Amino acid sequence: MIKKELREIFRGKRNSISHTEKEKLDDLILIQFQKIPFHDLQMVHTFLSSEKLGEPDTSRILRYLRFCFPGIGIAAPKIDPDRLAMKHFLIDKEEDIQQNNFGIDEPVSGVQIEPDEIDLVIVPLLIFDRQGFRVGFGKGYYDRFLRECREDVLKVGISFFEPVNKISDTDKFDISLDYCCTPHNLYNW
Repeated sequence: MIKKELREIFRGKRNSISHTEKEKLDDLILIQFQKIPFHDLQMVHTFLSSEKLGEPDTSRILRYLRFCFPGIGIAAPKIDPDRLAMKHFLIDKEEDIQQNNFGIDEPVSGVQIEPDEIDLVIVPLLIFDRQGFRVGFGKGYYDRFLRECREDVLKVGISFFEPVNKISDTDKFDISLDYCCTPHNLYNW
């Protein structure tokens, strides 16, 4: 299937998950995430989960990473819709966060982080395929951002759903994941 079709199908599927079921799925995703062999993480970049969009909860993963790597830096994106780009800022407390015009939480300000400082990126997605490619929200923010990161940056997706066989319209600009966590499996490429 093509990205547009997958985007529509999996938005609907994600929106049909009850709050109680989502809580359970988020816990199971964290269990899979804990299986990834991390070494010496200094800086993590993460999207901030949107309840409105029904995204998996990144806050559980961030608590786990802070426990395992005391002093780790956590950065989040602030989008620039005019340039279809993102800037990245350290986040320390909830007061540093507010919703943008699209209903997405993002940093208000703070210390800006450059992409080459990041060791791990938690990547948003709607669905992914067995080759590690993902369907996001269609603007290409993360593919552009990931091209700016170091070659060895770990790219980890989190998904409520198991992969589809193949996204038929990937192109040379799409960047594949290194890992993807679902409630029941950890995929590694």
